[in-house]
Amino acid sequence: MSNFLVEDVAVAIGGQLLQGAPRNPLMGVSTDTRQLAKGELFFALSGPNFDGNQFAGAAAAAGAGCIVLRAESGLAASLPAILGANQNVAVIAHEDPKKALGLLSSWHRRRLGLPVVGITGSCGKTTTKNYLVQLLDGVREVVGSPLSYNNNVGVPLTLLAANGASEVLVAEMGTNSPGEISALCNIATPEAGIVTSIGASHLEGLGSLEGVAMEKADLARSLPSRGFLVLNDDCRYSELFRASTKAKVITFSIEGDGDLNATDLWFNNGHSIFRLNGVEVTLPALGTHNVQNLLAALAACVGLGIELDQVLPGVAGIKGQSGRLETFDLEGMHLIDDTYNANPDSARAAIRVLAGMHGFKKRVLVLGDMLELGDFAAEMHHELGRLAVESGVDRLVLIGDLTRAAAAGALEAGMAPENVIHVATLGDAQADARRLFQKGDVVLVKGSRGMALERLVKHIRSMFPAKRKKGGGGKSVEALLARMCGLTMGVL
Repeated sequence: MSNFLVEDVAVAIGGQLLQGAPRNPLMGVSTDTRQLAKGELFFALSGPNFDGNQFAGAAAAAGAGCIVLRAESGLAASLPAILGANQNVAVIAHEDPKKALGLLSSWHRRRLGLPVVGITGSCGKTTTKNYLVQLLDGVREVVGSPLSYNNNVGVPLTLLAANGASEVLVAEMGTNSPGEISALCNIATPEAGIVTSIGASHLEGLGSLEGVAMEKADLARSLPSRGFLVLNDDCRYSELFRASTKAKVITFSIEGDGDLNATDLWFNNGHSIFRLNGVEVTLPALGTHNVQNLLAALAACVGLGIELDQVLPGVAGIKGQSGRLETFDLEGMHLIDDTYNANPDSARAAIRVLAGMHGFKKRVLVLGDMLELGDFAAEMHHELGRLAVESGVDRLVLIGDLTRAAAAGALEAGMAPENVIHVATLGDAQADARRLFQKGDVVLVKGSRGMALERLVKHIRSMFPAKRKKGGGGKSVEALLARMCGLTMGVL
């Protein structure tokens, strides 16, 4: 947890201290009054539909040590009314509290001087970050982005979570439009970077795959010559990233020529097993894309000067994340929750996983709209409909306007019309769930974050209770995934 004096904050952000003791200490930073702890620094951030200054009273009542408010005419005079009974709280005015949050985090990052590893890419950012943090946890004091804190609020909050004992910080960096990665790099000044993959994500803002690649390349451009950049050698844009950086390049690949190269990849009992530098490695997660995520994390460890022998034993204990191919063994059916997010590349990976499931009555893919694809949306959805049929999926349940194109693709590829079911809304799918999902099925649910398909997963789980274990045993997730065979390799 970070700690400051009130006057440190005012100087770092260039704000005006309206009231409060300059030498009062502050422990931690928050942007949410519902999670604000006593003595923390609160930034009153505004959004399209709310004014952050209106939360000043709630922050003061929760025990904030200092509040950063948006500077406006008459603010100082109105503080007694705003703060109510909590008049002793320090208040700093700044023209833009969100910008001030970035300024403070950048100042804090400079005073700590620890290496920052930035991670970007179209797919696999969060998983790679989670893998890297877990691997480093046994050998370094590491701080990583909570959840998917990867924007101009999340990255500063990640930086501000570090303290003097921290040795490495891992920051996930996302983007929706040109210039956002550069802005995040200006705040975090990473010494190392990972580019996981380039795919069709956020095309609405970035325009094309080349636009995505150029935006992600801003991370490579930001790195100093003393740093390092981890690249997927199987990515067709890897040469662009090489040419964009002064840093040392470390590559990974599968059955290729990367510095870290996985060979003899196969899948068993819910695990991905491969050989790395002659050593057999077992990752407790399924899919070629997850092996790539692990290789990226291992390459970053190497870049940080850590021997592979120090971190490879930790691979077996790596834990996955909710909503990312999370499997539930239910009475009468099996459910795979991949609702965390979706773009065409991650959807193709999900289809490959479902296609490899055998021994079930039907393989059912629930696909919600993939958002932010702009003019490419219809084409990308259509392609996935065809791919699902060609991969052996038995039934499609499609939710949302954009997935009408997926229905057309599936029908053109020869799926029977009764197995191509389109509904307009999540509510429609929930209302018709007993017909759509039946005993003996394996069901995989996938869609963009904005579709909130985790609510459908919860609904299905309420219909089919968790399977009871017999005698302390019973079928585990590993037993379920052991049914999988013929899983094809692909690049995310």
